[in-house]
Amino acid sequence: MTTIDHRLSPLKKSDLQFTYPPSTSGGDDPSKRGIPDSKLLNRSEWYEMLYFCNKFANENANATNRHAVALKAERLIKRQVPSNLHSHANIEDWLKRNWELYPNA
Repeated sequence: MTTIDHRLSPLKKSDLQFTYPPSTSGGDDPSKRGIPDSKLLNRSEWYEMLYFCNKFANENANATNRHAVALKAERLIKRQVPSNLHSHANIEDWLKRNWELYPNA
């Protein structure tokens, strides 16, 4: 079984559609730790969003549409997912339950 590095694909940092402020803490930066160690998604940190969106796409899309799924996940997280949801599990659950409600997101 091959392990997928969610930091590497389908999106790269340059593919992200939103502007993320420079990180000041760096404590959860996967380039320093390997992967984000927190169970909570910080929506203002590019590396957490990149990892989360890639992981979501790698686990929920086929190889031909992973890039599009990751981009849509980023848009939905930034625009639609309720701000009171913070855990990876709750955000992933919201995306799965509401994905079809936003076909043009």
